[in-house]
Parts: sequence; C-alpha cells; structure tokens
Amino acid sequence: MTPGGGPALRGLYTGRGLPPVVRRLGTASFFQDVASEMVYPLLPAFLASLGGGPALLGAMESAAEGIVAWVKGWAGRASDRSGRRKPFVLFGYGASAVARPLLAVAAVPWHVVALRLWDRFAKGVRTAPRDALLGEAVPAKDRAYAFAFHRGLDHLGAACGPLAAAALLALGTPVRRLFLLATLPALAGVAAVLFGVADASVKASPGAASRRAATPRALRAVLPAAFFFGLANASDAFLLLRAAQLGAPTPALALIWAAFHVVRWSASAPGGQLADRIGARRSLLLGWTIYGALYLAFGVAGSLTSLLALLVPYAAHAGLVEGAERSLAVKLGGTDAAGASLGAWHRTTGYGALGASLLFGALWERVSPASAFFAAGTCALIAAGLLIASRGFSRRAV
Repeated sequence: MTPGGGPALRGLYTGRGLPPVVRRLGTASFFQDVASEMVYPLLPAFLASLGGGPALLGAMESAAEGIVAWVKGWAGRASDRSGRRKPFVLFGYGASAVARPLLAVAAVPWHVVALRLWDRFAKGVRTAPRDALLGEAVPAKDRAYAFAFHRGLDHLGAACGPLAAAALLALGTPVRRLFLLATLPALAGVAAVLFGVADASVKASPGAASRRAATPRALRAVLPAAFFFGLANASDAFLLLRAAQLGAPTPALALIWAAFHVVRWSASAPGGQLADRIGARRSLLLGWTIYGALYLAFGVAGSLTSLLALLVPYAAHAGLVEGAERSLAVKLGGTDAAGASLGAWHRTTGYGALGASLLFGALWERVSPASAFFAAGTCALIAAGLLIASRGFSRRAV
C-alpha cells in the first residue's frame, strides 16, 4: 500500500476530491504529530533516566487516557451546544504546543507526568470537535475515507517526527534541546488551524436537542465492544520498551517508530475506502480480530526480529479501524449531534484505555511481558465478539 501506483492511487493519498477543511485539518495534525513524535519515542527512556520505571510509565499512560477520555466526551457535547468547533480545536493544538518547551526543563519524574497529562488534556479538547468538523464536511459514502485520510496524515507526521529526532540525536543534539526544538512544528500546526480553517456553525434539526442529551440506543449498543477494545489498547510505548529489552539501541527506537507510522500512513486511506465499501462494522470486526491475534503473537515473540516482523501487520491493521470507528459513531449517533456521538465513542474507548496501560504495566512488572500481551489480545477478541452480538449487526453495510 504505497502512493506510487499511478494517478488514481496518488489521488487517494493526496485527498483529491475531499473538501478543503479535511486537507487543512490534516495538515494541522501532521505538524502536531511531527512535534509529538519527536518526543514520544524517547519519553520512556527519559522518564527512566529520571527514576521512573515500567509501573510509573503504565500509571502515567493510564491517567493520561482517563483525562483524554473524559475531556473528549465533554468537548464533543460542548461544541454541539455552542454551535462552534474551531475554538476547541485551536485551544487543543495551542495547549499541546506549550508543553514542548516545558518538557525540556523537567527535572524529576512528576514533571514529565504532569506535562504528559496536560498534553492529553489538550488532545481531549480538540479531538471530538475536530472529528465532528470532518464528519460534517463529507457525505456518508466517503466518511470513513475522510477520517482515515486525516489519520493517515497524523501517521505521516508521526513518521517524520522520529526521523527528525534521530537526525538531531546523530548530530549530537542533547535530548532536552530536542524537546525544545519540537515546539516549532507544534506552532506550525496551530497556525494551520488559525489561518486555514474556517469555523462551521452546527445546524440543529428537529429532535437534535434530545439526541444530544442522551446517547442514541443504536450507538449505546456498540459501546461495550468499544470499551473492551479500549481495554486492549495499552500504550504503544510498551512495544518500544519491549524492543529495547530485546536489544534495540536507543537511536534505533526512533527509526522503528518512524517505520511503524509509515506503514500506518500507507494503510490509512485504502483502509478507509475499504470500510466505506464493506461497512464500518465489518471493517472494525476484521481489524479488532487481527489486533487480538497479533497481541497474542507479541506475547511469544522472543527476539527483536520476530517483534519487528509482527509490527508491520500491527501497524497496517489501523487502516481498517481508525476511519471505520469514527464513521460508525457518526452514523449511529446522527450527524446533527456529531460532536456528542464522537465524544461518547472516544470517551468509552478512553475509559477502557485508562485501565489498559495500568493493567499492562502491572502484569509486565509483576508477572511477565508475555502475560501483559496475552491479556490485551484476549480483550481485543472479546471486543470483536461483543461487536458481533451488538444490536443491529447484520449483513447490511453499516
């Protein structure tokens, strides 16, 4: 899945035919992820250098997921009520940019934890309103593709960030100065929203107020499945930690992370179009099943080579999931309450992820890394089973 196969395939990756707001929000996310991923692959080792271990890493990531889950739910509903999306998106990108230079002066583990939580708070503020802008800008037949195209630019930024970090480290740049330099692409993301994205009024329709007050029944039926998949989603930082344990040197971690996101970017747009064709539910079922099987395999991977081989399909599976889950939430919740529907989905998966990293870190430290991977894989397969059993699952493409 690469963008070199002719005009039609290149158009798939450039977003030709999608509304300008989709491409501009994608640009903002690209720059934000360059900034984030210059830092993120180095964060576990940086935290450890200040005295934090796997249990603190797990606790930090769990708390971060809890904050982002709650704030996503609030921000989605708040943007519906206010009738505006852009202020939430702009604040979220701006607040994340502020965290970069402060991380450069972190002196003890709790400084890192506090800045990570602030960054996740900012992400929570922007995510559901931004996704609502995307969902409202495209017709239903292209919605999964639009979401996946946007997520693909996220992943492309997440690939460029570690490469920039690796280059700076190779040139002898201290880690703290690298964190400071990560402020520059973060500010570029803020500028892309400030000057490139026009706000859109949320158009109410009869019955919209009542739908915003309560999660629609059709959406509630699939939320237990979403929760269990969230519970399976321990932080990918643990994959980096496992790679380090199996012999990957610190500079190589940035390169591994970059390659991981190149695969995700390559898979995003085709995966989104596939979800539009076969239906979001089927796409999620396939993606969640693959995720579960791969995490079981991670549990028995005993060498760096086998771990890296499994990372390729693991990265690619996201193309089946990331656009489909947002498309399904908007479909089941209704476009006139897109912020609340997306917020409910993000909040539910986030609450699952709140326990995921905490459980994963505890199992890793007290039992074994294999037991942590097995538990996550089992939760993903339970999620797939609950999706099959959820009300409304049928042969029709939904």
